[in-house]
Amino acid sequence: MSLREWIFGKDQAPKDPPIRTSIFSTHADSDWEDEDGGRVWKLWGRLTGPLLSLLPKPSLVGTGMDDDTTNYSQLNLNNSLPNISDVLLMWYGTQTFIGAPMCAILAQHWLIEKACSLPARDAIRQGFEIVSIDEEELPSEVLFALKEADRQMGLMRQIVEYVRMGRIFGVRVAIFMVESTDPEFYEKPFNIDGVRAGTYRGIIQVDPYWLAPMLDGAAASDPISPHFYEPTWWMVNGKKYHRTHLMVFRNAEVPDMLKPAYIYGGVPVPQQIMERVYAAERTANEGPLLAMTKRTTVMGTNIGEAYANKEQFDNRLQAWIAMRDNLQVKVCDKEADEITQFDTTLTGLDELIMTQYQIVAAAARVPATKLLGTTPKGFNATGEYEEASYHEELESLQTHDLTPLIERHHQLVVRSIIKPKFGIEPMIGIQWNPLDSPTAEEVAQANLVKAQTGVQLVQSGAIDGIDERNRIIKDPQSGYTGIEEAERQEGDENTEEE
Repeated sequence: MSLREWIFGKDQAPKDPPIRTSIFSTHADSDWEDEDGGRVWKLWGRLTGPLLSLLPKPSLVGTGMDDDTTNYSQLNLNNSLPNISDVLLMWYGTQTFIGAPMCAILAQHWLIEKACSLPARDAIRQGFEIVSIDEEELPSEVLFALKEADRQMGLMRQIVEYVRMGRIFGVRVAIFMVESTDPEFYEKPFNIDGVRAGTYRGIIQVDPYWLAPMLDGAAASDPISPHFYEPTWWMVNGKKYHRTHLMVFRNAEVPDMLKPAYIYGGVPVPQQIMERVYAAERTANEGPLLAMTKRTTVMGTNIGEAYANKEQFDNRLQAWIAMRDNLQVKVCDKEADEITQFDTTLTGLDELIMTQYQIVAAAARVPATKLLGTTPKGFNATGEYEEASYHEELESLQTHDLTPLIERHHQLVVRSIIKPKFGIEPMIGIQWNPLDSPTAEEVAQANLVKAQTGVQLVQSGAIDGIDERNRIIKDPQSGYTGIEEAERQEGDENTEEE
């Protein structure tokens, strides 16, 4: 036996390296490609099964049961796999609902929580004004009572939680709590006439794992029903609540085929961005590791002699490890040792890290400048377009999700509080304030333009000084709001009439 065999052992046949599986969904698992396509068939069956169970075989008058003129065979999705590669089908097909508990766990991460909370807070940051739909000015005492009811019932906090938790779970159910003597008040469709004085108590919101959707016959089986695949009731603690008593927020609502898988909700934000968040955090963690190990020192020596006295060699390596930072002195044998140092460049590492976080922001539909609080890198962008696009997203959120919630709340406040106290039942709406907050410089510039326009109109005779004075009094940004309005003299009015 040679010395080499005694030290390292006899040569063995090389083994096949183990197949490495990746945590990223873009890397296929080793068991995706079964010989008989078993996993692909099972996945395709799970995707199409709920849809096929709802599709009765169509039969036309005057045709036999075996007639194929209805093209039903095109709907029999289990007969053949789609015209797509198995790997692509498995990758997209496995990206399904991860469950409400997992959404709650993922939302603990700072970036995911921020992505879910920012739109909720930004949408109501400038608030809204309560207005009358019939264009009649609301009495000040009525307006004050409405705002006081909003404050006592925590309306703004409810709005934030409505959107935030809706983005976390993909669905959020808000229940308007009304004390009623009718035990079936919530089970029957909502009727405003059933709300008595002083019975409205505010809004209660329920997480999806405490809810169970229930569908009536038309909602479950009639595709032309206006509420097809919309739960008729939501069961909470054994009690049924009709959909008309609730407001349901859905984030990224899915097609009918996938609604049962998502418990009749939408796609949660954590599910949409979890992989990108993981990639961004892993990339960011590589930064300090690269900074600490950017200099690699290679010592060339005689391996045979090193292993002949392995203990001494290990001690020498430990000495090198103790001195490999930049503050120590390295000593080597000029005749026997050869030292080489390699430096890993860190140029562009910050852009690489920030680019990963910007992809997270894009998936969450939140500008990177808002989500990260820094200037975007890597995409050669200033963030101005992203901010404008974000405001459009917030305006859509206000119009389609928040306005119905607030208007139903005010409808109940009017019937429960305003009508019994003031004897009137005004039709209440809201008007959202602009999302942009102008700076002092922008306000001054706008006032300068308005003043110059006023001077031109006065000089041309289109208006007079009194009209311009009254304008700046009514302008909340002019700085002269609230001063006494000027009144025209009787002579001036006669002159204008002539």
